[in-house]
Amino acid sequence: MTSKVDEALGYEQARDELIDVVRRLEAGGTTLEESLALWERGEELAKVCRRWLDGARARLDAALAEGETAEDEDGSE
Repeated sequence: MTSKVDEALGYEQARDELIDVVRRLEAGGTTLEESLALWERGEELAKVCRRWLDGARARLDAALAEGETAEDEDGSE
């Protein structure tokens, strides 16, 4: 489950933290427990990023559809 703090993260913040998590996992040197905690945090951050990207896609699709509707009403192509 995503926390309220995660919901308040902007896309860039979540992405940057996710990059840091991946770097730490790739570097190794952490205990199994620390690695699992990092993995779980990375999963949550990836979900935050996905929600932002999905929202952006929906806004773009809506804007494109609105533009097509306006063109159809004007009779222009």
